[in-house]
Amino acid sequence: MTKIHPIFSFAALINIILLLTACAQNDPRETARVFTKKSGLTSTQFATSWINLQGWQRIAPPVSLVRIYIEGDGFAWMSRTQPSADPTPRNPVGLQLAAADKSANVIYLARPCQFIGPPLPAVCTTHLWTDKRFSSEVVQAMDEAISQAVQPYPQAKIELVGYSGGATIAAQLAARRRDVVSLRTVAGNLDVAYVNALHHVSAMPDALSAINVATDLKNLPQLHISGGDDSTVPPAVATRFQRATGTQCAKVVSVPGMRHGSDWAAVWPGLLARPLNCEP
Repeated sequence: MTKIHPIFSFAALINIILLLTACAQNDPRETARVFTKKSGLTSTQFATSWINLQGWQRIAPPVSLVRIYIEGDGFAWMSRTQPSADPTPRNPVGLQLAAADKSANVIYLARPCQFIGPPLPAVCTTHLWTDKRFSSEVVQAMDEAISQAVQPYPQAKIELVGYSGGATIAAQLAARRRDVVSLRTVAGNLDVAYVNALHHVSAMPDALSAINVATDLKNLPQLHISGGDDSTVPPAVATRFQRATGTQCAKVVSVPGMRHGSDWAAVWPGLLARPLNCEP
């Protein structure tokens, strides 16, 4: 496993913006609106067959390549046993990664019911961010949202990035789509059953886990990034997934000192610069 040291960039400014706006508004939705405006990302909603998903994007046609970010699980639980009433993340790492990406074409997708409302629509039951958050229905909705986002650019190829639980969604999408040319994950839950067992929480029988499609991705260039101090999704998870692919296309990197919710945007430009290939 390769190890690199954290580097710091404009993400410190991101954190200041998030802190100040959160203190002023005490509303993660308003914080996100202020933050994304400063970052040049435009708000949009994607209507799928059964739910609307919030997104932000920065597009500069012509579009031949677009990088799409999938958010983590968000504020799914108030405590170990009590689900949250609203999954909107208090620390939207996936959104911060998208904002730190200076590529011409970037799209961010929140998970179901994140950054929506208030009030939340009736379809937003706690199951969507707890036991059903990796269900086939959720993956299908994310897939439909991506298809809608890239529909104006039929020749465009997609690079997928998933943070935390968004990693398993991204892997599932990469396995089913034919326009995906690479996959990156950050602190990614790539083996749902293994992570649940680590934390002694209930199994999720309806979960579509990334590791179940690992062999389907054996020819796809990938980079799976873990935090050296991440106790939520430790580096062993990425290593298990890498082994499951059975090829050299899946690379793993451990960043010393980084925890699950650390300032990943600070190290992101350097990580994005790493080439993706299937060479040893």
